[in-house]
Amino acid sequence: MICASCGATAADGAAFCGSCGRPIIGYSVGAAAAGSAAPGAVVSSGSVAAAGRTTVYAGFWLRLVAAIIDGLVLGIPFGILIFMMIASAIPNLTHTQDPMVIVMTILPRIFFLLLLSLAASWLYWALMESSTWQATLGKKALGLYVTDLAGNRASFGKTSGRFFAGRGIGYVPSIGGLYYLIDCIMAGFTERKQALHDIIAGCLVQRST
Repeated sequence: MICASCGATAADGAAFCGSCGRPIIGYSVGAAAAGSAAPGAVVSSGSVAAAGRTTVYAGFWLRLVAAIIDGLVLGIPFGILIFMMIASAIPNLTHTQDPMVIVMTILPRIFFLLLLSLAASWLYWALMESSTWQATLGKKALGLYVTDLAGNRASFGKTSGRFFAGRGIGYVPSIGGLYYLIDCIMAGFTERKQALHDIIAGCLVQRST
């Protein structure tokens, strides 16, 4: 059977998809509905889909733990890169006390690291959340996944918009940190546990049950 949520092939008789963990609509729920119907009765696909759809939104604390895991996944290799770039600058800094030389040695490296961090973070979150997993490594570990408002797999454009409306703006000096803090806190108070960047991009973060 084919999972309607992620398109993966599920084993015959399976109640849930082994890839995304969501119910196999048309078998487990559909078969039960058809079996309980009177002989000759027609069970509509719409009622079957509605009966098989269970939505559980991921709350603030689960999303926070997932973000910490993702931060470690990206932060460890990035930390190694920072160390290497600092080490490469030391020979130029030990032989001069000229402020201009120091600035011209350090500034391009800082600028490069910021751009690299933004690009790597964007591609990590956007590509992973628009993939068949619908989740980053942190979300996958906790059974969370990203969908559009209809509960379907989000496109790369949507997950990119979701990133830049949240972590992307977080890179803006002065206001970025405060904005991202408020953005994330909203996930604990909105009806569908949406952060501001979820609302802007039209996405949801759901939890497998």
